[in-house]
Amino acid sequence: MPYNSSTWHNVPLEDKSFLITGGAGFIGSHIAEYLLTHGALKVRILDNFSLGFRENLEHLTHFPALEIMEGDITNKEHCTNAMINIDYVCHLAALGSVPRSINDPIATNHANVSGFLNVIVAAKNAGIKKMIYASSSAVYGDSDVMPRTELKIGRPLSPYALSKYMTEEHAELFGRVYDFHATGFRFFNVFGARQNPEGAYAAVIPRFFKAALESKQPEIYGDGSICRDFTHVSNVVQICVKAMLSNKAEKIYNVACGEKTSILELWNIIAGVVGSTLEPDFKPGRKGDVEQSLADISSVTKDFFYRAEMNIDEGLKMTYAYYKHLYNS
Repeated sequence: MPYNSSTWHNVPLEDKSFLITGGAGFIGSHIAEYLLTHGALKVRILDNFSLGFRENLEHLTHFPALEIMEGDITNKEHCTNAMINIDYVCHLAALGSVPRSINDPIATNHANVSGFLNVIVAAKNAGIKKMIYASSSAVYGDSDVMPRTELKIGRPLSPYALSKYMTEEHAELFGRVYDFHATGFRFFNVFGARQNPEGAYAAVIPRFFKAALESKQPEIYGDGSICRDFTHVSNVVQICVKAMLSNKAEKIYNVACGEKTSILELWNIIAGVVGSTLEPDFKPGRKGDVEQSLADISSVTKDFFYRAEMNIDEGLKMTYAYYKHLYNS
């Protein structure tokens, strides 16, 4: 994504310092790229590199404003030190994946709940001007309301979903008790360049590109009718930048495209882009998977003038260019 040609801020960045937890990850590295290419005074990355990669930041190391701090959000001292001389915090560090959380709920809770508390306490104590954080569409659980609206959620279907709901509750409590307000975003199935295609917990789009480029059958859990609101990472960068620099706070917003695509349709699109004729290998459905997911984005559109500038078709074409280079290099 050529972030130097996209402008989603309306105030100068030259006097502003940013902290991105999990900034070496897929989403965080894109936000760092936007801030650095638009002249931010400082962009500090806090990452333990368990899921993030230094390679995601290599193309940014020529920016003097980039500062990489190896540390863990489950360590209170690391969080405190990371807040020094910072104006705005974008908290993305977490253990993702529903299946991972079912296999290891303790690790998920430790990173996502205890880690979140360390970050928000450190931000409050440091007098941070604005903190935003990543929640998830998984919070909607077994709700049958469609499209998903922020005020109507169901019961969590996984430890991961519960952990993200708990971060929202902690953020709301901090607003009432400490007058420290943080804005949360329920991201819906974000995809794009630098999303890791390897490992047991890889997301579906990088897995599909990997399979297509290696001429292997893609695995689909269930019959392929599960639907998701796939959201290109540039849309997430847009809202994170706008929100950090906004006075609006203490609210939860959906961030998505407002379009529904089934997993089977997704494979057919990717197969068409890559030129694959392989048929999927259907596997039994997985515990904790939400069957249908479609976002109502009217609230984030109204409050932040958000617009899903990159739809799934264009986003997949851009993403293909990344994976094609990755697997042909």
